[in-house]
Amino acid sequence: MGPASAPPAPRSPAPLPVPPLSRRAPAAAMAEGSGGAASGRGPPCPGAAAALRRWEQLRRRAATPWARGLLAAAAALGLLYAVLRVPLRLRDGLAAVTMFLSTLTPKFYFALTVTSSFISGLIFVFEWWHFRKYGTSFIEQVSVSHLRPLIGGAESSPPAPAAFSAGENDTSRQNMPECKVWRNPLNLFRGAEYSRYMWVTGKEPLTYYDMNLSAQDHQTFFTCDTDALRPSDTVMQKAWRERNPQARIKAAYQALELNNDCATAYVLLAEEEATTIVDAEKYFKQALKAGEMIYRKSQNCHSQSPQHEAQLRRDTNVLVYVKRRLAMCARKLGRIREAVKMMRDLMKEFPLLSMLNIHENLLEALLELQAYADVQAVLAKYDDISLPKSAAICYTAALLKARAVSERWVFPFRFSPETASRRGLSTAEINAVEAIHRAVEFNPHVPKYLLEMKSLVLPPEHILKRGDSEAVAYAFFHLQHWKRIEGALNLLHCTWEGTFHEVSVYPQKELPFFIHFTAGLCSFSAMLALLTHQFPELMVIFAKAVLRLLWPVSAPSVLASS
Repeated sequence: MGPASAPPAPRSPAPLPVPPLSRRAPAAAMAEGSGGAASGRGPPCPGAAAALRRWEQLRRRAATPWARGLLAAAAALGLLYAVLRVPLRLRDGLAAVTMFLSTLTPKFYFALTVTSSFISGLIFVFEWWHFRKYGTSFIEQVSVSHLRPLIGGAESSPPAPAAFSAGENDTSRQNMPECKVWRNPLNLFRGAEYSRYMWVTGKEPLTYYDMNLSAQDHQTFFTCDTDALRPSDTVMQKAWRERNPQARIKAAYQALELNNDCATAYVLLAEEEATTIVDAEKYFKQALKAGEMIYRKSQNCHSQSPQHEAQLRRDTNVLVYVKRRLAMCARKLGRIREAVKMMRDLMKEFPLLSMLNIHENLLEALLELQAYADVQAVLAKYDDISLPKSAAICYTAALLKARAVSERWVFPFRFSPETASRRGLSTAEINAVEAIHRAVEFNPHVPKYLLEMKSLVLPPEHILKRGDSEAVAYAFFHLQHWKRIEGALNLLHCTWEGTFHEVSVYPQKELPFFIHFTAGLCSFSAMLALLTHQFPELMVIFAKAVLRLLWPVSAPSVLASS
């Protein structure tokens, strides 16, 4: 066979005749145009165009009123079928569930109740542990934190620690709640007092929470938006955020190298590096010199911009803080009259800064001088019903009333409820007892510390009004003043023991609801498990009776067959 011959070259097809231009539906034309553009081919075949035309005709017919009525009738029939069909399926489902439950053995019920009791017991133990450690219910906390926002509830934020600023006044003070965290007006020095306790005992005198609040206070009081313009203040911004005390002290020295008149650097060194009150006073005097110079400059330009106003507030806070701590240094070093004068001058110079509670420092110094008339004058100004109370105000007022009683006693007379019931109470004694009642109602933790039923510890840097921390802070500084007045502690003991001894548990925390609920569920499940184990046949009859109550329609016939 010879070689295959090459196939003939294909001939090009004859061109099709172009149909005449006709009116087509706009949708068909758009479909053809889009299809052609997408595929890169010519116009579609006549079959596709015909299908599109038929679709357009059906769409126009469906828009007619009779077609809409037909569709509505079909939808109604479908809904009626679903309504009639669902109960039948539910009936069959209930019958199947009832049949399944009726065939269960007593062992299954025993295992079910034991498992339920075990799980509810674990939840109860965890809830109890969480409440004992954190004081709240875990289930309630999760529901408030995660479930309430989902259902549209608003979560109330906890109150922030009390701060002071140059813009605060007595009106804002009146609107603040009593039970919140405040900075302790008599807080000790970290380097000269707290650190010495740690060196001797090896124990931390402050909690991490307390120190964290102090760090927030320092950043609020001693920094502002314009610190970035001054290198020394920029360094101090980082220093207040440092957790390591040595790193803070190192940063303070760096700030002084950049600016020898950096007042906040001297404040940090006085608080944390000085190991004695004398050294702290030297640093504070340098801070006062630098702070007064900066404060005068800020006063001259504070109206130029909001940034300058913020800087003036910061400089005011620094100046007031330094003067107050200098007065406290004088009080600790025995120069009490000088301390009283400095506190009075500070309160006159900045009368709007009542948030600082400088009057509590003044009360303690005046009590040390035994200037009881001056103490009464201070109480008359600040022991007002419109102002937030404190343990220092309430118990100092009670102390003065007790002193008025002791002046009328003929010693060695001792006040006792039996003697008072026999002879009756005098007017001074009634006033003293009422003042003690008022003080104990405000903070019932204080008497145990004043009566030395509980040992004192170093006071924290922040206190909770009406709480145990405020009681510690008050008793730490004022116990000596109560001991100085003969019979005052005896009157406090008799009044407190006879009236408040059993109820002095403020703030008492009740057990959360879910602890009661899980405990009840655990007990009930355990009881069912015990009964199922002891009387299996009776518990099966009980379970069938419950089924008859739950499904009265389908249960009787099914249970009868079983």
